[in-house]
Amino acid sequence: MRILLAEDERELGQWLCKALEELSWRVDWVDDGRLVETSLDTQTYDVLVLDLGLPGMAGHTVLQRLRARDLRMPVLILTARDSLAERVSTLNEGADDFLAKPFALAELEARLTALVRRARGISHPRFACGPLAFDTVTRQFTLQQQQLALPPREYGVLRALILRSGEPVSKQDLVDRVFGDDEHVAPELVEVVVHRLRKRLENSGVRIVTLRGLGYVLEPV
Repeated sequence: MRILLAEDERELGQWLCKALEELSWRVDWVDDGRLVETSLDTQTYDVLVLDLGLPGMAGHTVLQRLRARDLRMPVLILTARDSLAERVSTLNEGADDFLAKPFALAELEARLTALVRRARGISHPRFACGPLAFDTVTRQFTLQQQQLALPPREYGVLRALILRSGEPVSKQDLVDRVFGDDEHVAPELVEVVVHRLRKRLENSGVRIVTLRGLGYVLEPV
């Protein structure tokens, strides 16, 4: 899952990027409110983490502009302003959740996962496609009720596919979501990883299908 983080505190932004990426989230970080819309116009995100006290354009204005454009991506407000009036006003403006600083990383991750699940119409903290399941709490795959251990790249690709099972995911989207920005990755590497996953999933009741021009789809057999 990919996050857009809008936060102007440099130390906090750097720490969040590192901590969330270690938990298999992809994070793009901007430190100016004016950069949020630019980022959303060039990249698809699963959730926006938005500080209210941003330079350039305040978080309240950013949120109002996003909702005026009918962008329905989940938004979690992350701020030191913890008054009741602040929480009520941001929720009324279209925020989906509110977390006050300081906070625990485990709570932030749980709230982000819950927001993405709700946005996809899933209430249980488990994604499934046929006999393949992914638990967002333990971050583990099971196949036919047996734990499925995977190398990091195969894990990342399969995680991206099961979170959008039934929908095509392009090679470039997989590159963006699975590999770090500091890696120079050719889309052909995705083909190699998908081939390995297909071998693992043979005769399992779930498969990865190629849709020409669209990408890959995870679907039950």
